[in-house]
Amino acid sequence: MDFHLDRSSPLPLGVQLRGLIEYAITFGALKAGEKLPSVRVMAEMAGVAPMTVAQVYSELKEAELVFSKPGSGTFIADAKQSLPSGMPDSGLLYQRIDDLLECGIGMGHTVQELGQLVIGRFNDRQRNFSQKRVFLVGNFIASARDYAASVAETLGNSALVEATTVTDLKSDELLRRRAAAADLLLTFAHRRREVSHLLPGARVMNINLIPSENTRRALASLDPLTRVLVVSIFPEFTALMSEGVKRFAPHVDHITVIQRDDPSLAAQLPQADTVVYATGAEELAAGLKPGQQAFEYRHVPDTGDIQRVVLPLLQRDFGNALDSKEFNEN
Repeated sequence: MDFHLDRSSPLPLGVQLRGLIEYAITFGALKAGEKLPSVRVMAEMAGVAPMTVAQVYSELKEAELVFSKPGSGTFIADAKQSLPSGMPDSGLLYQRIDDLLECGIGMGHTVQELGQLVIGRFNDRQRNFSQKRVFLVGNFIASARDYAASVAETLGNSALVEATTVTDLKSDELLRRRAAAADLLLTFAHRRREVSHLLPGARVMNINLIPSENTRRALASLDPLTRVLVVSIFPEFTALMSEGVKRFAPHVDHITVIQRDDPSLAAQLPQADTVVYATGAEELAAGLKPGQQAFEYRHVPDTGDIQRVVLPLLQRDFGNALDSKEFNEN
């Protein structure tokens, strides 16, 4: 991965570097378990002082986005590493099964009859058990709702998924209480630390985003001679958004990247054939002249991540809750 920093930006280089790494984790450019360059090597790659890199790595460790192995280096943390891990004690489960078998055999039941009783009882419990509550905490409410709908579709009946934003959580105490009572909060790597501070003790987990299929198709279908203007919102993420556009439109030579609050944006917009804007900058499309095209660089939650990590976590919690019920419950 290219850790290029923009020295013309007023944003401190350390903040840019931290943002690049956080954004790369969120959007899958850096995977769990992947090793980051050493402090010295990263300092050389990014053109900053080793002390700056050490400070960035320290902040990422505090946010639980990376971890260190003595003598081995710094690695990207697993999204669920700070959540309770491990399966329920199998020894206890076997003991309960033995008790059930002993009781059933003593009453004269066959193994087939016991099996049917267990299946029926489990299905009854599953139907009556309430759904898990999940909050998707995003940057903008419109996109957060889309992300929440995508997550809900993947989770199916196992959870109700509600969307909110960091801004709304900060301003609405009732919303914070509701979110704090949820079974799980999903957010992005670069927002996890902020959400955790807003909701101390809540279960917060970062999810990965990938470019949507529509975004990939739109970039791949661009004319090679088109002049593309890429508009980013968050300065520290500009470099990776640029890399993403170039990845899916490698045939396009003229690509300019700019931040939404750059004073020269108004002058550059009319010169572009195509404007690719970050989520949250939709208003740019309304001001274009005839003949110009524009589309959003939209991301979607990685459904593979939801299936591999979030769904098993909620299902495991469901099993734990069933185990905690009294056996004589009607």
